[in-house]
Amino acid sequence: MSISAPSSHVRNFDKTIVSIPTWRLMSESFKNWRGMQQSGGRRIKRSLFIDASGVRFIRDDEEQKLSQVHLLTDYISRKQAELKAWNEAQGNVAAMSANRRRMTNIGTFRAYALAYLKSHPEIQPNMTCMVRQMQTTAQGIPLEIYCFTRTTAWADYERIQGDIFDYLLAVLPEFGLSLYQQPSGGDLRAGLLPAMLGASHIPEPEKHIM
Repeated sequence: MSISAPSSHVRNFDKTIVSIPTWRLMSESFKNWRGMQQSGGRRIKRSLFIDASGVRFIRDDEEQKLSQVHLLTDYISRKQAELKAWNEAQGNVAAMSANRRRMTNIGTFRAYALAYLKSHPEIQPNMTCMVRQMQTTAQGIPLEIYCFTRTTAWADYERIQGDIFDYLLAVLPEFGLSLYQQPSGGDLRAGLLPAMLGASHIPEPEKHIM
């Protein structure tokens, strides 16, 4: 006669039931979603991978244009004052571009994304909210969106998260930025096509009759 080991039944967040041997509860960790539900906010933690080749300083005309964006008005005004004070303190050496501090498009976009999140009606204002630059990888520069939604309902959470990233992806070109995307087979073919067509039109060397 065999005696089965005692087990516990645990309901997952998706309503499925799993049977777990009691001894595993003592030796392994398990995620409990109740704390998230009771907190009143669900975390968004996802990155936009920016193509590093598009990162640059903002031109004067772009700075003037972006200063008219409602969510950036305070940031640019404060940043202009900060950079002007720092550059003036450097004296004549600030005339050289490498010695002068300037605003970058990626830094300005990061400030814009943070202001957008903080003004979003469905983002929890009393929980951590930030946009941070992570370690650069072979896939680009990750800008991580970290915040909490006001709701913990799964369907609403996914809708809010999707809307936020839809918007941020669409507004990237306004800052001269784009996402990094690995080349597909179609991209490679499109890149090689001009070279292939050029090769097909190379005239054959003339043959001389002796």
